[in-house]
Amino acid sequence: MISSVVSAIIRTRLNPRKLVSLAVTISFIFLAVMSSQAQTHWVGTWATSQQLVEPQNSIPAADLPDMTLRQIVRVSIGGSQIRVRLSNRYGTAPLHLTSVHIAKPLSTKASTIDPTTDKALTFSGQPDVTIPAGADYLSDSFAYPLAPFADVAITLHTDASPPPDQNGHPGSRTTSYFVKGNQVSATELAIAKTNEHWYYIAGIDVVAPAPARSVAVLGDSITDGRGSTTNENNRWTDFLAHRLQTSPDTKAIGVLNHGIGGNRVLLDHIGPNAMARFDHDIVTQAGVRYLIVFEGINDIGTISRGEMPQSEHDAFVQRIITAYEQMIARAHTSGIKVMGATILPFGGCFYDKPAAQADWKKINEWILTPGHFDGVVDLAKATADPAKPDHLLPAFDSGDHLHPSPAGFDAMANAVPLAFFSEKPPQPGKIAFTFDDLPAHSALPSNTSRTEIAQKLIAAFRAEHMPPIYGMVNGALIEKVPGDAEVLKIWHDAGNPLGNHTWSHPHLNQSSVEDFEKEITRNEPVISSVMKKGDWHWFRYPFLDEGDTPEKRDAIRAFLASHKYKVASVTMSFGDYMWNEPYARCVAKNDQQAIATLKSSYLAAADESITRYRSMSQQLYGRDIPYVLLMHIGALDAEMMPELLKLYRDRGFTFVTLPEAESDEFYHVDTDLHQPIRPESLEQAFKDRGLPIPPRGITLPQFDTMCR
Repeated sequence: MISSVVSAIIRTRLNPRKLVSLAVTISFIFLAVMSSQAQTHWVGTWATSQQLVEPQNSIPAADLPDMTLRQIVRVSIGGSQIRVRLSNRYGTAPLHLTSVHIAKPLSTKASTIDPTTDKALTFSGQPDVTIPAGADYLSDSFAYPLAPFADVAITLHTDASPPPDQNGHPGSRTTSYFVKGNQVSATELAIAKTNEHWYYIAGIDVVAPAPARSVAVLGDSITDGRGSTTNENNRWTDFLAHRLQTSPDTKAIGVLNHGIGGNRVLLDHIGPNAMARFDHDIVTQAGVRYLIVFEGINDIGTISRGEMPQSEHDAFVQRIITAYEQMIARAHTSGIKVMGATILPFGGCFYDKPAAQADWKKINEWILTPGHFDGVVDLAKATADPAKPDHLLPAFDSGDHLHPSPAGFDAMANAVPLAFFSEKPPQPGKIAFTFDDLPAHSALPSNTSRTEIAQKLIAAFRAEHMPPIYGMVNGALIEKVPGDAEVLKIWHDAGNPLGNHTWSHPHLNQSSVEDFEKEITRNEPVISSVMKKGDWHWFRYPFLDEGDTPEKRDAIRAFLASHKYKVASVTMSFGDYMWNEPYARCVAKNDQQAIATLKSSYLAAADESITRYRSMSQQLYGRDIPYVLLMHIGALDAEMMPELLKLYRDRGFTFVTLPEAESDEFYHVDTDLHQPIRPESLEQAFKDRGLPIPPRGITLPQFDTMCR
């Protein structure tokens, strides 16, 4: 359009005023065109990874010249316009296609198309295309509305002398049809030869509204669909695409299957290794916002075929982990979130050796450890036989003990946490501060009283406009130092409630049920005398231990329920109590360097714990639960409280009360003690699922030796 207007200027003589007017018009046209192009939002809806096709999977050389090839694919999301990506990426000579068409097939199991939907593709306006060796090629875009899960027939015609090396994807799990002559528009390819491979086609992109995006899945033959049914589109990624369509939050997400049968992470085998193909298959795909990394079994199985020392196995595991780290870093550079998928059980298959099983467990443990991937899906657990966790569940086994059946593929898709794909702005985290061991905890610096510690904490709470904060009481401390009862009054007068932490802080595992119950009831008058009519029926177990036998646990829960107690759980802690005693020693010695170390490490530990617990919650539930933070009424706690509260605020937390936090469904077992027992902490939930509890991500000071 712009060039035609410029030509008009050249051909005609305009006076200056008209020339200025025409220039303004051209500017508006140019801006409109550029704006339209900028607003075009392309998203991948179907893709397949490329390789140099092996001789046994190639089209016979005699059939290749002057050939019409029809191939059927199924898209994941729909769109108003499309473009098709062709590939000669692993070809060694230019590939000339004289014509390429698309149409809607009448069936996934026949070559017949609906002729009214037949459309010729163009390439820079031309009907044919020559793709250089090593290159991909995009068709021109054109209007062609597609619904989600539409089937598309791509038909192409080769010239008289195509290169012998064929680029494609052997594991199509669909039937392809080829005949002699140019029949790209034929309704049916009569007397066609067939095979179950794709050639020269690499992807379909659609124009879709801006919220649309795609997830790429990097994998091997399990992702490629070995074990699925030919022409039925029941790979695990197909099930995932259907599951994404069930939620308004995820229905605009395309699924791109980049699995290659026999593929490895580190070494070439069938197709280029995952590291080598990462940029082509992941980073350059249209609209990719998420990646699922699900690969490694062929590396594990291959390296374990021969005998090697343990040191070499350890080095191999580390190389796999390093490759994962590289993928994560490269994806993040392109703004792509990465989900790690555990490698499936393979007991009973040809890879099953003790060394392979040991490597598998180590790699899966790393995948599941929070802080590595942005999210994880435990596909191993989703497909394992509970009776033999190193084997696939028989109903999920295709028969070779390595590749799942369609039922197994469905289970894999159902295990993927859809919350990982949410584009909703993250909601502020909620956290309830709670304090144990009132009225006194640990040693104090000289010339400091318990009441001063309480007043300092309360001043920090007020400055931050904190909601009421529960303080858990041990009455025996007041019996030892009666004057410390003033701490409870100060705490309560400031609007903060009290709860029961037993009389003398005994360990339930070392107590009888009868003695522990007496500990609870003996403490009640101390609390009720201060609280009056307030809700003081919140109980926290000393040492957070709820009994070393099911019978003891059930008995104490029944006792608490009969006395109308609720349990004050703990779902976040950084072990603040460890800092208080060394702090008192270092203040006494006026060791400012040691004090600075204690203060900085205190905040660092709190910050690290936020990341660790939030990651655990996301891994387990795909969301932030409201957290209950365990604190203690100690000297360094009081000193650091303004900075600590700022840290939690800066990390996106809203402060709530203990009852508000435990109104969440996660805590139902704590607020209704008649409920069946289930995990009451994130650590216990990890244990129950057989997951390794993530260790601290920082090194703590040597508390015992500081300021001695």
